[in-house]
Amino acid sequence: MEIKNLGTYDIAVIGAGHAGCEAALAAARMGKKTLVLSINLEAVANMFCNPAIGGTGKGHLVREIDALGGEMGLCIDKTFIQSRMLNVSKGPAVHSLRAQADKRRYHEEMKRTLEKQENLLLKQGEVIDIDMDEKGVKGIILKTGAYYSCKAVIIATGTFLGGRIYIGDAAFDSGPNGLSPSTELAEALKKRGLETRRFKTGTPARALSSSLDYSKMEIQEGDEHPVPFSFMNEDVDREQVPCWLTYTNEETHRIIRANFSRSALFGGLIEGVGPRYCPSIESKLDRFPDKERHQLFVEPEGLSTEEMYLQGMSSSLPEDVQEEFYRTIPGLEHIQIVRSAYAIEYDCIDPLKLKLNLMHRDFPGLFCAGQFNGSSGYEEAAAQGLMAGINAALWLDGKEPFILDRSEAYIGVLLDDLITKGTNEPYRMMTSRAEYRLILRQDNADMRLTEKGRALGLVSDERYAKFLSDKKATEEEIARLSSLKIRPSDANRVITKMGGSPVENGASLAELLKRPELNYENTREIDPERPELSYHVRTKVEVSIKYRGYIDKQLAQIEKFKKLENRALPEDLDYMSMEGLRNEAKEKLTALRPVSVGQASRISGVSPADINVLLVWLEKLKRNS
Repeated sequence: MEIKNLGTYDIAVIGAGHAGCEAALAAARMGKKTLVLSINLEAVANMFCNPAIGGTGKGHLVREIDALGGEMGLCIDKTFIQSRMLNVSKGPAVHSLRAQADKRRYHEEMKRTLEKQENLLLKQGEVIDIDMDEKGVKGIILKTGAYYSCKAVIIATGTFLGGRIYIGDAAFDSGPNGLSPSTELAEALKKRGLETRRFKTGTPARALSSSLDYSKMEIQEGDEHPVPFSFMNEDVDREQVPCWLTYTNEETHRIIRANFSRSALFGGLIEGVGPRYCPSIESKLDRFPDKERHQLFVEPEGLSTEEMYLQGMSSSLPEDVQEEFYRTIPGLEHIQIVRSAYAIEYDCIDPLKLKLNLMHRDFPGLFCAGQFNGSSGYEEAAAQGLMAGINAALWLDGKEPFILDRSEAYIGVLLDDLITKGTNEPYRMMTSRAEYRLILRQDNADMRLTEKGRALGLVSDERYAKFLSDKKATEEEIARLSSLKIRPSDANRVITKMGGSPVENGASLAELLKRPELNYENTREIDPERPELSYHVRTKVEVSIKYRGYIDKQLAQIEKFKKLENRALPEDLDYMSMEGLRNEAKEKLTALRPVSVGQASRISGVSPADINVLLVWLEKLKRNS
C-alpha cells in the first residue's frame, strides 16, 4: 500500500471518546495544530454504557474539568434530561451531582464543539500504526494509506483497541455497539514494544419503553431545581423526565445461576479483568449469594428514542437467557430487548509505565489517556484526556509539566493512583480514595483550579471574569455574615422552629450557621438585607462557614503532606547503589522513578523504613552539593 503524507500537525489524538475530545480541545486551545481521529464519527463522545454524567466521586471530576476550562460540564448542562444531587443527607465533601443525558444530543453538542474549534480538525479514519522510534513520535498511518506527520500522539482508544464482544458462547471482534474495532493498531503497538494487557467491561440490555409496565416500578424524579455542572451556568431549570427503580428476585437469581456455565465470564472465554465496582449480574450473584434482591434502574437514553437503559444488569449470558431472566423482574414481564447485553474485552496498558504528565516512559511524545490507561468511566477518561492534552502541548513547548497533586484535586488523586500505585482492574474514582476530600469538594473546584486553567490559556476572559466575581461575592458575604450580630430573641425564633435548643446570648449569623439545624436558606427571615447570590456562591459561603474548624484541620494535614511532596528526587538517582534500601524498594524506585519523596512513599513495596533511607541520602546529597 502506498503511503502518502496528507498533512503536518503538532498533536494527533487517536480516538474521539470522552478522553479524546477533552485532549484535542485542550491542545487546540493552547495553540497547537491538532488532529483528532475516530474510526466512526458517530462514536464521538458517545455513551456506549450508561447515559449519564457524574455520580459519587465522578461529579467532582466533572466540576474540576470545568474549572480548568474543559468541556464536559458545559455539554451535559445543555443536554441533560434529569439531574439529581446525590448524598445530600451526608456531609458536603461527598455531595455529588449526577445527570441523565440525552446521549444523542450530548454526542451532537460535543461533536459540534470540536468542529467549530480553531486549530482542530476532527476526521473519520482508522489509525493502524504510529510511526515512532527511540527518539520520539514522527506520525500516524491510517488504513487508507494516509500519513499525517506530528510531534506528539495521544492514545485515547477506549474499548476499541483489540475490542472483542461476548454474548454467551458467541464471541467476535468488535468495538462497542457493533462499531469496528481497532485491531491493526493493537498489533502494531505490540510490535513496536508497547506492552498491553486485557481488561473487560460490559453493558446491560436496552429495552423498548412501550414494552415496560412502569406501574410496577418506583418512580425516581429529578431534583425540583437542578444544579448546573458548569460554573459558567446559574440556571438550568427545564422539564425533566423520570427514571424508575425495580428489583430482581429469587426466580431471577435461579435462572441466572442455572446458566452460569453459559456465561462467557464463567465459561472461560473471557480472559480480561472486569470492574470490581460495576460488576455483571452474574458476578453479583456469585459474590453475594445470600442477597435476596438487586436493584435495577430503568433510565431513558434520550428524548428522541424509546430505548431504556437497564442500569445494574450488565451480563454476558446468551440472548435466550437474557430474555428469560429479565421477564421475571416486576415491570419487565413483557420486555422487548432492542440491544442485548454484552461483555467487551480490550487492550490497555499498565499505567505504571507512565510519567505523571501521562507520557509513556519508553516512548517520547506518546501520551496516553482514558480506558487505555486502565480506568473506567466517562469522567475519569475526560479528566485524563484534559491532562494529556495540556501536557502534550507543554511538552512540545519545552515547558514544565502540569501536575496536580492529591491535595489539589480529585484529578490529582486519579492520576497518582494510576501512575504511582497502578491498578489490576478497571479503576473507578470514589470519594473514599481522596484523603483530603473536605478540601476537594465539588462546590469549590473553581476556587481551587480556575487560576491554574487561566495560566495554561484554557480559561476564557468571560469565564475568568465570572470566577473573579464569584470569588469576590463569596468573600464579601462571609465577611458580612461574620459581622452581622443577631439578638437571642431573633435567633431563637428560627432555632426553635427548626427543632434546636435556644441560645442565651447574641452571636454573629456566621456563628449561628455552624449549628446543625440552621442553614443559609432557613435563616433568611432574620437577615432581611441579604443580597441575592448565585447557587455556586451560596454553597461556598455556607460550607466555608459551617465546616471552618474541620477545614482548618485538613489544611494543616495538607501542609505536612506538602513537605514530602516538595522533597524532589533527582531523576538520575542511583537507587541500586543505596545501602539500606531493601531490594524490592530498589527495583520499584528504579522502575517508576518517583519525582518526590511523597510519591515514593505511595509506591507499593516501598516501606516507611525505605523512605527514611531516602531522606538520609537526600541530606547527604544536599551537604555534598
